[in-house]
Amino acid sequence: MDAPTTLFLAGDVMTGRGIDQVLPHSVDPTLHEPYVKDARTYVRIAEEAGASIPERVAFDYVWGSALEELEALAPDVRVVNLETAVTTHGEPWPDKAIHYRMHPQNAPLLTAVGLDAVVLANNHVLDWGREGLRETLRSVLDAGIATCGAGEDEEDAGNPVVLDTPGGRILLFAYASPTAGVFPAWEAGPERPGVSFLETLDPSGADRVAEDVAARRRETDRVVVSVHWGGNWGYEIPEDERLFARRLVEHGAADVVYGHSSHHPKGMEVHEGRLILYGAGDFLNDYEGIGGHEEYRGSLTLMYFPRLAPSGTLEELVMTPMRIRDFRLQRPDREERRWLAGTLNRESRPWGGGVEEEDGRLRFRWG
Repeated sequence: MDAPTTLFLAGDVMTGRGIDQVLPHSVDPTLHEPYVKDARTYVRIAEEAGASIPERVAFDYVWGSALEELEALAPDVRVVNLETAVTTHGEPWPDKAIHYRMHPQNAPLLTAVGLDAVVLANNHVLDWGREGLRETLRSVLDAGIATCGAGEDEEDAGNPVVLDTPGGRILLFAYASPTAGVFPAWEAGPERPGVSFLETLDPSGADRVAEDVAARRRETDRVVVSVHWGGNWGYEIPEDERLFARRLVEHGAADVVYGHSSHHPKGMEVHEGRLILYGAGDFLNDYEGIGGHEEYRGSLTLMYFPRLAPSGTLEELVMTPMRIRDFRLQRPDREERRWLAGTLNRESRPWGGGVEEEDGRLRFRWG
């Protein structure tokens, strides 16, 4: 139990709408958005922008070059934030502009990349109501993948995933913040399905998480705390997020703070030897061809491979850039890798971090 552990973490995985429509099984394409009323429109928008997408793709299609990288780096644990309901339930959550869902028979897409667990504490998991959440939980668990951050009741939603590795146990906790557009009504209750809702990011919120962790953690466990927080665009890290993450580390409640919601990767830091990802960025979506926010290059995504010592401190962080093209993860070119390295270097430098491009991957330096 004294071996280091390598994790694979990635940000938001959105396999609904256009992506669902090209998979082997598709839900009713009807959307309830202000402007787009048919999910197939997102396929057409991508194709008009130059994408070449088969009419029907295999379950492993969307992962593309990421599969090669996972095989090459062989992480002990694989986790993403699944920001898509997995359901055919037809009633969308009222007064919400965007609703994501993937057909349950497309769940093999998740097993094709070898996921051990998915985070469900986010602002799309209840897009199709509590019945949609129940079907999502069943669909993912039936595929042999653990879920975290949402459940049949508050206890189920709050329980961590326990992942056994050669180096010992990894505990994965997940929370959803209203700052990412999560409705308070989505909070799980004693007899109500929902998410593990983090009402506030002030010290009382961090203390609540620390209490959750302390109640379940063994001395040798390493802990990843997933938080879905903040807006979609922009590099600024709100002060409350930074203080919250640091407080978790200082209280011994997190060895990795795994933040997401931003549509692009944000800066990161190592605090008291522990990794804090403020925004892992989207990992997969159907935004291809949609204009706006070009300065963030949202099609560029990252695979994060932190290696943790038995104590939980960060030994190494390797990141592999990918680019979403043709609704598929592909290798970016040299200029794109350098741009991403330079951007992350700029955004992490204020906290003593730096990013270097090396042989197609990025390496994080700290201290």
